Amino acid sequence: MVRVPKERFEDHCWKDVVPPEDLKLYETYHRETYIGPNAAILAIDLYNIVYRGGPHSPYELEEKFPNSCGIYAHQAIEPTKKVLAAARAAGVPIIFCTKDIAPNNRPADAISTKRRQWAPGPDDYDIYHEFEVRKEDIVIRKQRASIFEGTPLKSHLALMGVRTLIVLGEATSGCVRASVVEGFSAGYHINVVEECTFDRAPLTHKVNLFDMHHKYADVMHVEDVLTHLGSLPKA
Repeated sequence: MVRVPKERFEDHCWKDVVPPEDLKLYETYHRETYIGPNAAILAIDLYNIVYRGGPHSPYELEEKFPNSCGIYAHQAIEPTKKVLAAARAAGVPIIFCTKDIAPNNRPADAISTKRRQWAPGPDDYDIYHEFEVRKEDIVIRKQRASIFEGTPLKSHLALMGVRTLIVLGEATSGCVRASVVEGFSAGYHINVVEECTFDRAPLTHKVNLFDMHHKYADVMHVEDVLTHLGSLPKA
């Protein structure tokens, strides 16, 4: 089990945006962080629409691709692929989720966020081609922000004996955060992989990682996650 000492607790991407006096206020949360036992990967909303327009600024893409995370989504592809590959090698279950767009599936006001809605394209919510979904993987279709809300996730995790959730995907401030809070509240040890999560705006990404790390999850660097997964017996 990889353990990160308390002295490295704030060694993350938010150090350039969170004021020193705020870091001081949050010192009571400082602790050793680690990846817990019996883990599964939760790959949140790695679907086509957030990669539209290529690796450019979301500000440039907004008019034509209003849901794209642009460069931030594309920067996370390679580290995410490494985590998925390491999880497969260790036999760690992988659970993808995406938006449920089946017809007649909900009342009009059952939405995941308050953002203006639009009719989805035919493949907008397919898992992006860089991430292979294999027959042993699980794909959950959700209607709300959290992967837990109204889905069979808890029963799946119970059947597999999962106690730890390693979370990656998007958006840090939205579906990732909602899933992290609900997972923590359900009693799971939660890890979030910093380099494998992303949002449309860097400030939003960093501040939400900061808050989750202190209150609900152990945010880990991808290198530590890969070291942990690599230390597990091969599947």
